[in-house]
Amino acid sequence: MITIEMLRRRAEIDARTNGCYLNPDPDFLMGLLEGLKRNEERYGYPSCPCRLASGNFELDRDIVCPCDYRDPDVREYGCCYCGLYVSKDVFEGRASVKSIPERRPLEKQGRAYAMATKTLIEKSPKDSAVAGAPPKIVRKMWYCKQCGYVCFREDPPYICPVCKAKREFFEEVKFEG
Repeated sequence: MITIEMLRRRAEIDARTNGCYLNPDPDFLMGLLEGLKRNEERYGYPSCPCRLASGNFELDRDIVCPCDYRDPDVREYGCCYCGLYVSKDVFEGRASVKSIPERRPLEKQGRAYAMATKTLIEKSPKDSAVAGAPPKIVRKMWYCKQCGYVCFREDPPYICPVCKAKREFFEEVKFEG
């Protein structure tokens, strides 16, 4: 069973490793950690508490905390989309948190909403069905041309988790066969 303190320690270690800080507002921070805990218990992975997860890890991989969008958000706006991770200036009170536009592509948001709606309808007491098949997951292999990091996902990460290279440094590896 995961605890709030375990989540906090995990987030603090990740923040320290990546040059971020946790939100200095203790009540706000607690709310975010509770959301992460609830999502990890619900889905088996800590999806962002401020975004709708589909419940399918492959579809939600980009919003597993820390999400793919955290580093560019912290760098550009001083905090990530949900506000869990902040820059040093925000942490020390020299800058305030700004409104952040959603970086997650609309098609990924749409798939999460479709999956969530399908789940709600299937759990509903009425005998209804959702038209269409579940979204097809296309996994590709991506290679960071700067450090050699390799991952299997639909899209390359926004930032390489190893060398911090931008998304443009990733190249899809295609297999012939």
